[in-house]
Amino acid sequence: MQKRIASIVKILDEKKAEDIKVVDMSEEEYFVSFVIICTSLGQKHTLALIDELQTKLKNEEFLHIESGEEWSVLDLADIMIHIFDENLRKIYQIENLLDELKKGKFNPSKTL
Repeated sequence: MQKRIASIVKILDEKKAEDIKVVDMSEEEYFVSFVIICTSLGQKHTLALIDELQTKLKNEEFLHIESGEEWSVLDLADIMIHIFDENLRKIYQIENLLDELKKGKFNPSKTL
């Protein structure tokens, strides 16, 4: 698993994704074992990141890819990759949410 994570991070880094974070959720009751979060420089950059991931990870099975203007998600069954634009990443702060889940401090009413 760590080799797969390292490969994904390397691909994102080589294609200039910013602020790449890996969150280990394997010890939690969460639907994936790892979440990788990064920031893109814009929609064209996001599409280039997705294309590069699909090309270089051709042996991986992408269950679903949802690509939007500000947020894209790639589902590899046990790894979820989130690619955000800078503004939306600041709004959603998924890293903080996942950290709260890991600490058992998640309060859904705080997100409303």
